[in-house]
Amino acid sequence: MTDPVAHQGPAASGTAGAAGNVEYRVAHLHDRLAAEELGELGVRAEIRAGAVALTGTVPSAQCRESVLRVAREELAGLTVHADLVVAEASRPDHAEEL
Repeated sequence: MTDPVAHQGPAASGTAGAAGNVEYRVAHLHDRLAAEELGELGVRAEIRAGAVALTGTVPSAQCRESVLRVAREELAGLTVHADLVVAEASRPDHAEEL
């Protein structure tokens, strides 16, 4: 499932300087995700076909929203597609019969 975070323009305008700027912004996004309260290392951000793709698994819907918020801040003005899976571990509602 692709969730467009922002669609305000291409990730790279075709110039080497613009592409380098996008790579820097993606690297800074990785740093923020790892360093902030999220400590999220399971999310990958890659430049694909002129857009930034966020992929991976997060532990909760709240964490997913936090990742998307940070991505909007760091990658403002870029096309971003998010394919983040929420893997909430909840208790079983009944006992397993053996």
